Amino acid sequence: MAIEFNASDHATLGVEWELQLVDVGTRHLRQEAQQVLAELPDLSETSDRPPLRHELMQCTIEVVTGVCETVEEAKADLGENIRRMRQVMDPRGAALMCAGTHPMDDWRDQTLSPVQRYGELIDQMQWLGRRILTFGVHVHVGIRSREKAVPIVNALAHYLPHFLALTASSPFWSGHDTGLASSRSVVFGALPTAGPPPHLKDWASFEEYMETLLRAGTISSIKEVWWDVRPHPDYGTVEIRMFDGIPTMREVGMAAALSQSLVHMFDQQLDRGYQLPSPPSWVVNDNKWRATRYGLDARVITDERGGTVPLRDDLYELVRELEPVAKRLGCAEDLDVISDILRNGASYERQRAIIDQGGTLNDVVDALAAEFRAGTPGAPPAGTARGEATTDDNGATDAGAGGEGAGREHTSRKRGPSHAGA
Repeated sequence: MAIEFNASDHATLGVEWELQLVDVGTRHLRQEAQQVLAELPDLSETSDRPPLRHELMQCTIEVVTGVCETVEEAKADLGENIRRMRQVMDPRGAALMCAGTHPMDDWRDQTLSPVQRYGELIDQMQWLGRRILTFGVHVHVGIRSREKAVPIVNALAHYLPHFLALTASSPFWSGHDTGLASSRSVVFGALPTAGPPPHLKDWASFEEYMETLLRAGTISSIKEVWWDVRPHPDYGTVEIRMFDGIPTMREVGMAAALSQSLVHMFDQQLDRGYQLPSPPSWVVNDNKWRATRYGLDARVITDERGGTVPLRDDLYELVRELEPVAKRLGCAEDLDVISDILRNGASYERQRAIIDQGGTLNDVVDALAAEFRAGTPGAPPAGTARGEATTDDNGATDAGAGGEGAGREHTSRKRGPSHAGA
């Protein structure tokens, strides 16, 4: 089975940001995606790849960039469409926010989006599909040939715990603390074709594997393969799907910068004839679990003999390694947000700190909404909505920053064919 790969000229970017629609008064999810999108037809109906899209549930709208050259361009693209959404949502008494899960709402109370493929997904997956009340960020990075796709996917699999721990934002599920940094990774990862990518040798092996899945009836399209990192042949990209829902634009920029820098570095190393890292599946799976459970406090496996290092230390080293690449790409400041997160806490830590300080899950929702509002354009003036916690320069609320270790459980935009939206 030959699969065409529409190679990119260089490490272009596409970002997908799944946002929650939340009632300002009750803090619960609003089932109004269809109505909001209907009021913005120029953004939701203009093409087969519009910038605003339905997701599985009516409480979600996905904001998708066009093909961008830089992280700044991607953030500007997202910001303009969010500004337009606010013009529709503010009069409704609704707000936007993002985290891997809603801290207290239940999947059984949600309404399915009126999209045929989502109905088919629920019919096929049943309970596994109905409970996907989860939110994430996906980053596409362009690569220059299909021969590079599988080696880069294998190399990126080493960084699944890094991607997840930095953005872990789903400690709560249906009103309860799960004890995990990311419950989203467990809920979504239960789908049969989700989870870490299988270890494949080359593009021919990828084509053979997809043909086998199609022949067996496991999938009806290769778009139904939802690996944590996957090649996207239509867009000529590698897509990183490991990120939890990210609360702030600044942290979205960090995720995009980390993705673009890593892929660009690996692309250049392949040009020089280097062999990229390719960890065995047991290491990839174990490391993902460690980040799911412990977040930034995980110790990750570094070799096949079971050696480990603190993930925090590995992240500091990674920032130093990628700094020259990020400077060339113009995203060094965005990459350095990793250092801020290590100092001030990832979202799961900030959320738990609110509870540790005597707050409630309503306060957690307010803080998430305040973080999102403070970092995106078109926000209403202070005092017009709940969630008045102030934010620092890192997007962390005064109620939720908590310092390092807070809440720990363990010692010129181009609108064209979009990279995003599969």
